[in-house]
Amino acid sequence: MNGTTDERPAPRRSTRFRLTVLGCAAVPLCFAGWFGWQALAGGSSPAAANTSPDPSAASSAPGAAEVPSPGGSPSGGPGASASPSASASGAGTLAGRTVVLDPGHNSDNADHTTEINQLVDIGNARKECDTTGTETDAGYSEAAYTLDVSHRARAILQARGAKVVLTQDGDRAYGPCIDERAAIGNAAHADAVVSVHGDGAPASVSGFHVILPAKVAAGIADTSAIVDPSHRLGVTLRDTFKAATGEPYADYIGEQGLDTRSDLGGLNLSKVPKVFIECGNMRNAGDAQRMSDPQWRQLAAQGIADALTAYLTNPAG
Repeated sequence: MNGTTDERPAPRRSTRFRLTVLGCAAVPLCFAGWFGWQALAGGSSPAAANTSPDPSAASSAPGAAEVPSPGGSPSGGPGASASPSASASGAGTLAGRTVVLDPGHNSDNADHTTEINQLVDIGNARKECDTTGTETDAGYSEAAYTLDVSHRARAILQARGAKVVLTQDGDRAYGPCIDERAAIGNAAHADAVVSVHGDGAPASVSGFHVILPAKVAAGIADTSAIVDPSHRLGVTLRDTFKAATGEPYADYIGEQGLDTRSDLGGLNLSKVPKVFIECGNMRNAGDAQRMSDPQWRQLAAQGIADALTAYLTNPAG
């Protein structure tokens, strides 16, 4: 009831009773008046007459969604934010859909340089299994950022009914390698995949951009079936991320925040629509300050979740 009360007037029994008695001229008429009064009163007990639902019922129901604070937990740790409310997030709109979120890099990659430096086949080249990623001048790592934002986006998407798979959840010694990241999305038969990153460009440049797969048909790679749907997903992600965060398009990448590449194994080997997002330049002071802020990361997650929702509910749009 949203805190309001049921303002329907309760039956005024005593007044109707006095009118009934005064109007009775004979016993039969009195009985008729009595039955008429019962009909007017609804013939119900006081408890039954109050049909207002318990205002606390919805909030106390098992599994009721909770509205998170903009920044999740005070520490802003991965997965700290609760699921958004059903009414605010379009609960159920993604029921039956599968989304893969690919948090870039791994906080422990630096301890496994031999493993991550091994070359893997990406179709048109061989590249390192993974890299350590970048970090802010204050030491906030790209791996920590991508996992936190992915956790926040997962909470939003799950509240909307989607099945969400993460390529890694902080539970691996290193990686996974770029070819395995693509394989996870393929094995999940994902409807869409977003790989979350932060860039390590020169400190003088800033902004975000979305990376789209180029058409590659070489060796084990063939992106011909995913180029067009990935482009639609990427444009949608660019627009929703900018709307959610206010972050400008990267001033060091052309095409209004879009970049098409053929050298990324995670895209080359994908069989399902997939894009990367570089959420900002972690080497730039302004971008770094925003990306280190839990409240801004919640907005970033919202932009990503909104893009996937828009794409999946209108993939041909």
